[in-house]
Amino acid sequence: MANPESSTSEARFSSPSLASNIDGRFFQTLLENTSDGILTIDEHSEIVFANPAIEDILGYRPDELIGSSKLEVIPERLQHVHKRQLERYIETGEKNIDWGGVELPAVHKDGHEVPVSISFREHEYDGTRLFTGIFRDISERKQNEQVLREQNERLEEFASVLSHDLQNSVNIAQGYTELLAEDIDRDELDEIADAITRIQNLHDDMLTLTQEEKSLGTIESVALGKAVAEAWRWVDTGHATLVLEDEPITVEADKSRLSSLLENLLNNAVEHGGASVTVQVGPLADGDGFYVEDNGAGIPDEERKTVFEHGYTTSSDGTGLGLSIIKRIADGHGWQVRLRDSESGGARFEFHI
Repeated sequence: MANPESSTSEARFSSPSLASNIDGRFFQTLLENTSDGILTIDEHSEIVFANPAIEDILGYRPDELIGSSKLEVIPERLQHVHKRQLERYIETGEKNIDWGGVELPAVHKDGHEVPVSISFREHEYDGTRLFTGIFRDISERKQNEQVLREQNERLEEFASVLSHDLQNSVNIAQGYTELLAEDIDRDELDEIADAITRIQNLHDDMLTLTQEEKSLGTIESVALGKAVAEAWRWVDTGHATLVLEDEPITVEADKSRLSSLLENLLNNAVEHGGASVTVQVGPLADGDGFYVEDNGAGIPDEERKTVFEHGYTTSSDGTGLGLSIIKRIADGHGWQVRLRDSESGGARFEFHI
């Protein structure tokens, strides 16, 4: 074994005296107690060393593997690839995989495949060229990834239903409501229209929420003032007023997601701030982000810990998703969102970029 003090890339000890007292039993104990499986092969793929942890991963005791071919733990469909790559490396020194870590299937003693992450090292012992693979079982991680993929697929299906089937039904209902406008009492018609609007809002919020599960799209420089003005056009503003500070702000963001964030913020301010609420948007004092605030009633202190949770709303017409969507989009960009009081006592949302 190499001198433990011969290279900065090798094992190091706290003092020369400690290093001089370390013998082979110390390293043997390390190998026997590590949770990672270790297999060492020679140039002919014969296994010359296996540690106890390999049994936890592949089911073989070390003595069952030593002296056998490594091909025993490689799926048959990949055995020729292993042999070809090892031969090529021995001849040319060319590596065709990342020796720092690669995910591959290994064959368990009972025949099933185990997903493992393997890193490789080459060394020489007593004149023999050896190759060591360090195995880590990643079955649990792979299972979690599969569960996540299935959940995302179901989410895609759900979003498809929202964007097509439910939207079509809403459009039909709105069309017939307009046709009935002259024949039905206005109050009754307003009730129908309000119900349809409620369904439309729920549809829009749920669709946005499912889309936020996806990764961000293209990040680009977005003029915040222009984006706010555009979002304001899609809000039922009534007699509300929008004030944009003169100082121009540019934000690096996914433009589509930023639009969703702004629309939800502005809509929230108008819905909860009253008919003549004033909404103001501008840069933070330190230039490290932007704020959106209103002069409405604000959010009570006791409710601030839950405002970004699904279902939080103070309106009978609200879906309880708007602020959750805002938090999700901010997190996706790596921004911090903080809720404070505006100078007038309304709600102030600060986005630290």
